[in-house]
Amino acid sequence: MVASNDPADGREPQSAGEFNGQAEGPSIDPADVARFSAQAAEWWDAKGPFAPLHRFNPARLAFVRDRAAERFGRDVRVRAPFAGLSLLDVGCGGGLMAEPMSRLGFEVTAIDASSENIGTARAHAAQTGLDIAYRAATVEQLEAGGAGPFDVVLTLEVIEHVADPAAFVRTCARLVKPGGMLVVATLNRTLKSLALGKVAAEYVLRWVPAGTHDWRQFLKPDEIREMLAPEPLTVMGPYGLVYDPLSDRWSESADADINYMMVALRD
Repeated sequence: MVASNDPADGREPQSAGEFNGQAEGPSIDPADVARFSAQAAEWWDAKGPFAPLHRFNPARLAFVRDRAAERFGRDVRVRAPFAGLSLLDVGCGGGLMAEPMSRLGFEVTAIDASSENIGTARAHAAQTGLDIAYRAATVEQLEAGGAGPFDVVLTLEVIEHVADPAAFVRTCARLVKPGGMLVVATLNRTLKSLALGKVAAEYVLRWVPAGTHDWRQFLKPDEIREMLAPEPLTVMGPYGLVYDPLSDRWSESADADINYMMVALRD
């Protein structure tokens, strides 16, 4: 279900960042947008193409929750611990992170270059009664439109799919409020990630469709650190995330050879 642009339907009209049904911008890789758009209706199927992401999501959620609690002095044991804080989810897909962040009390804005993904995310949020500001837009369009800044900016498993990762992540950083934080999650460009994060995940285990990732676009932690160097940020990490096949669970680890996260704090 995709909402119309008619204000009478109870939905917000399209933002200025939506063009011809798709967002446009220098960071966009049209092939990647088309690939994820084709699977948009299956984002919330825990046994579908995004099943690995559903298993991965609790570890991402715990990481962001705990770092945000430390940064802003919040108690995660209370209801809606992040009430009063704003969060931007860049490349939100179907809303797998935007929804739990909203439940934790954040005022969430979530953007994606695929209008199909945004349609799925809006429909699911409406079913669960969550008030999330979804937009089919790029981060460049959001900045140009004067949005933000935000207390927390997330870009999780997105930077390896964009055309200009340095410009992209710096734009994300500029949308962080003074005192706020940016969280970047991606895959490391190592032989281990080539063997396990690319070949095994796509062709042996069939966790994700073949061709989902281009190993050459994976980024080393020091490369992200260098990309963010022009911004007034304190960059920390990498923090590894690893999969335990025995428990079928992901958890934080010192091993950042495949999946990892970086945290950047704005001064």
